[in-house]
Amino acid sequence: MTWIQKEITLRARSRGFHLVTRDILGELPELATIRVGLLHVFIQHTSASLGINENADPDVQVDLEMAFSKIVSEDFPYVHTMEGPDDMPAHIKAAMLGSSVTIPITDGRLNLGTWQGIYLCEHRNHASRRRLVVTIQGEAR
Repeated sequence: MTWIQKEITLRARSRGFHLVTRDILGELPELATIRVGLLHVFIQHTSASLGINENADPDVQVDLEMAFSKIVSEDFPYVHTMEGPDDMPAHIKAAMLGSSVTIPITDGRLNLGTWQGIYLCEHRNHASRRRLVVTIQGEAR
């Protein structure tokens, strides 16, 4: 059984849903050595999240941001406001979506569906770089 773990830093992105599959794969040449296994991706932040969703139509990214902004309003009378009006809504969105994704590895590739990609869900208006911990577990080829 092979275990590989790395920390990856993603560049700062604007608020919204951003496909980061290529960014992650670009940091994992070791993935090609795994016959069967799992990739676990964990974000070390509480105001951004990770998800898997459609990677083909960019309208999906727009609609996801619009829907989550409507569901979790910045106008709610939050108590935690020290870091700005977008901070508590960002924490709620991150709690709803989660801090990790796990994807099967088959023959050195992520076994995602045809239209699936890994998303960084950035919930802050002015975010900084985001740190990910990626862990590969599997049998080598």
